[in-house]
Amino acid sequence: MQTAPQPTNYGGVAQSFHWVVAAVVVLQFLLAPIPENLRPGIHVDPPFGLDKLGLLARHKSFGMTVLMLMVARALWRWRNAPPCLPETMKPALRFLARATHLAFYVILIAMPLSGWMMTSARGASVRWFGLWTWPSLIGQNEHAFRLWRVTHDTLSRILLVFASLHVAAALKHHFWNKGAVLMRMLSFGRSAK
Repeated sequence: MQTAPQPTNYGGVAQSFHWVVAAVVVLQFLLAPIPENLRPGIHVDPPFGLDKLGLLARHKSFGMTVLMLMVARALWRWRNAPPCLPETMKPALRFLARATHLAFYVILIAMPLSGWMMTSARGASVRWFGLWTWPSLIGQNEHAFRLWRVTHDTLSRILLVFASLHVAAALKHHFWNKGAVLMRMLSFGRSAK
């Protein structure tokens, strides 16, 4: 019996998870500093049109969206193996690629969890676009709040570094090496050459 050939690119579900999470993460990096830079009671001009608490609520909602997407993505990935890395890649680069992907999963799950913990320790709630409220994970505690805030901020910096390296590596493989690595995540059903 002949086995099916290993796919050369990611399928539509994996690509959709990748690009939706990437878009929400970019949005999070744009939204996160805005409430910090506003004084209480100051309103933001369009396109946001929301006050400081409203922007913070949106940031929390999008953060929990990332958490839900990443849990769904991890479960889906568990049942659907990714395509093999190109055989032309050196073993060290293969290891680095796998380690980076694992790190993305860990960071993109840990980061919203740390934000949720931080909000819980502050004694505030995490609502998801006004539809429901997530339960508090811990009681109000100023020391825990400061700890989780530092954790959340540190994870955001690590994520920014990893994302920058990830984009640079994809562009390097595509333009410098003339490989098909980038097209594996862009081809939407077409086989990457």
